Amino acid sequence: MRRFEFAVDRRHAHAVNEVVAGRRRVRLSAVLAAVAATAATAYLVWLGHPWSYPLALACALGAATALWVALWAPRRAGIDRLYAEGELVPAVVSRIQTRGAVLLALVNLARRDSGEQRYALVTKKVRHLPGHRVAAGERVPAVAVRGDRTTRSIGERWLPVETMPIAWGTADTAVIERAREAIAENEWRLLADNLARADEVHRSAAKRLLLDPGRLPEGLGA
Repeated sequence: MRRFEFAVDRRHAHAVNEVVAGRRRVRLSAVLAAVAATAATAYLVWLGHPWSYPLALACALGAATALWVALWAPRRAGIDRLYAEGELVPAVVSRIQTRGAVLLALVNLARRDSGEQRYALVTKKVRHLPGHRVAAGERVPAVAVRGDRTTRSIGERWLPVETMPIAWGTADTAVIERAREAIAENEWRLLADNLARADEVHRSAAKRLLLDPGRLPEGLGA
């Protein structure tokens, strides 16, 4: 796995990193749900009706689940950890939108413990790309935030992967350029050659398109 080490600027990341912002929203929603479920549990117990106790138990379980999510989300969303554990991947701006752009990235979807390499094109909408020109074809080095942090599968053979630009972790353009140069030129060319397929990927339900291993650049094939 190709990793990229750099000093994460936490203040910058908290301001622009959309992956972390999304997980903070999950945490807030979980806290609110836990409070509401706890209040409902107390009210149902206070009613004291035979039918209210099973409902109170269900609400208590819901409160416990929401509280677990609220406590688990911050650990999962640590910015330094996400960048340190993520694989450095290439992404390019495929389309400009009124509010941001769409990135097309090349990522490995296989579980880390599978020993497989299965590459796919994935897309991601972004609102901000500091340190980059927001122009079609702009090379955006990123890390792949993978969905295999748990020991169990989520029901799919290939895992979901989020694309997190290096530019969301630092405002230093020299770091961004160093990350860009750490990615092989043939990987950038593969994305450039597939820019026309970005809309096809974006319209798919999973926002991904598995690639034929036999047509991958040297070093990426099976």
